[in-house]
Amino acid sequence: MTQKVEFFKELIYNDQHVAVKVMMETQCSKEIRILFKEGQSMREHQTDFPITVQILKGSIEFGVGAAKHLLNEGDMIALDPKTPHDLLALTQSIVRLSLSKEDSVGRVLKVIE
Repeated sequence: MTQKVEFFKELIYNDQHVAVKVMMETQCSKEIRILFKEGQSMREHQTDFPITVQILKGSIEFGVGAAKHLLNEGDMIALDPKTPHDLLALTQSIVRLSLSKEDSVGRVLKVIE
């Protein structure tokens, strides 16, 4: 099965919180697009599975425990399971989140509530 998605189409930012959209599900992963307006954040959270985060556009302060990492367009970071992390958009940003197939998109949605 072949799937194609366009991460830069139908960009609808939300004034209240980050906008989360499942872009693709494969046999091994879920690919999520997260749209941040400048200043929006995701509070500290963690998952039982490894994740990969890529900045497609913009700039994010990515906290891992007490450490803060500046992630800019094109940067990518991978986290092991149970690693506390948080995100703060320094500019309007588009983020790609790669989840394990076993992970829940609902878990991601709870973080933005």
